[in-house]
Amino acid sequence: MGAYKYLSELHKRKQSDVLRFLLRVRCWEYRQLNVIHRASRPSRPDKARRLGYKASRGFLSGRWRLGGFGSMLAHDLQAKQGFVVYRVRVRRGNRKRPVPKGATYGKPTNQGVNQLKFQRSLRSTAEERVARRCGNLRVLNSYWINQDGVYKYFEVILVDPSHKAIRRDARINWICGVNHKRRESRGLTSAGKQN
Repeated sequence: MGAYKYLSELHKRKQSDVLRFLLRVRCWEYRQLNVIHRASRPSRPDKARRLGYKASRGFLSGRWRLGGFGSMLAHDLQAKQGFVVYRVRVRRGNRKRPVPKGATYGKPTNQGVNQLKFQRSLRSTAEERVARRCGNLRVLNSYWINQDGVYKYFEVILVDPSHKAIRRDARINWICGVNHKRRESRGLTSAGKQN
């Protein structure tokens, strides 16, 4: 098995002692950071690659090292030019209707304030918030990385459509088309299609 296969097998067993410790330490680290921040490398390189993230050629020839803040065998993964990873946290739970002092109007069936369920997933919300921050980039995909009692944490893969390395790559230059602007807001990403 290759290194990525080991990583993916490890993430399938989230109740194992190794991963429980790793997720707890990383969750503490993420809480200290800003709500939306750029990640130097994906925390789950196997998942990121499956979803379209590209690393620069020949990165596996380097040596593995034990990273800070408990990141297990974090390799110095250098992204291909034009690819960016952002980490974002979204508050868990229901959505409250924004009404002043709880004053609602109309029929009683429409007067709910507290127990309203948002129709889109938290992952889709995370993609949209990152895209609003990085207006010049396009959202390629995203994935879950952690959660605690209050927040869920996601990593969002973004692509720079004006970068020459992206425009010249036949496998990814489809995202440079104008019909893929704001694709996360129109339900064109994988999270948007799921619900």
